[in-house]
Amino acid sequence: MSSRLHTDFAGVAFKNPVALASGTCGFGKEYNEIFDIQKLGGISSKGLTLDARSGNEGFRIWETASGIMNSVGLENPGVRGFIEKELDWINSLDIANIVNLGGNTIEDYLEGLEILNGVKLDILELNISCPNVKHGGLSFGVKTDVAREVVRKSRAICRHKLAVKLSPNAEDIVSLARMCEEEGADGISLVNTFLALAIDINRRRPVFNNTYAGLSGPAIKPVALRMAHQVCKAVSIPVMGMGGISSWQDAIEFIMAGATVVQVGTGSFIKPDLALDIVNGLDTWLAEHKIDDIREIRSIV
Repeated sequence: MSSRLHTDFAGVAFKNPVALASGTCGFGKEYNEIFDIQKLGGISSKGLTLDARSGNEGFRIWETASGIMNSVGLENPGVRGFIEKELDWINSLDIANIVNLGGNTIEDYLEGLEILNGVKLDILELNISCPNVKHGGLSFGVKTDVAREVVRKSRAICRHKLAVKLSPNAEDIVSLARMCEEEGADGISLVNTFLALAIDINRRRPVFNNTYAGLSGPAIKPVALRMAHQVCKAVSIPVMGMGGISSWQDAIEFIMAGATVVQVGTGSFIKPDLALDIVNGLDTWLAEHKIDDIREIRSIV
């Protein structure tokens, strides 16, 4: 693979700037049966919580125009289960290992971080889009003042590179990103899914048991790209951009908007090796335009 794609994210080397997005690729084993995921730059694990979760009941996935809605409920083996069953395999690969961690309380985050401090990984992706049960179910990532506490306390104990994953449902996503930088985050990931609603007109009720669900896919890309652009202009730490990326052209847009790394999620459900197509497309486009280093196009918009 061409060196023109080599990327550095907060001191972590990526052979190329394309990663699989959390919640869309499990822990990589199934995709690795279809193509060699080591040809990608990184993988963000399925979102972990302190303890194992079985996920939500009822519908979990619902197709929409140019996207999908999901209400999976963070089904996962828990931090300890991940370490016991998945971590060694991921670390055996030549790929950046991004571990995504969520929680319902600050205590959940901190205990999970303490456990993960004792293992090898490249980037800890702190998902602050999870409901905060001590604030009436409000997501940590909606209000900057609420998010500040969890980011500050997490940064104080986290021994790994820390990237904070932001929700597009935030009241002020630029303010939220600036706060993360102020509190010592090494990077930012954005955006997570958009809060959305689907109604089953025959049952005369919402499709999902929890009423609202997360919207992802091509439908959100222009808005996600705008948010990534705004955040990249506002902070000096690197950004992982995501949200509806379905082609190498989409990836270039995010990079031109300022993203250092892009994550591919929903598009992989349609074409499991889409992320590899994006890597190859990026490399070909750079070669055709006689660009020797992908950094030359970053943040040019």
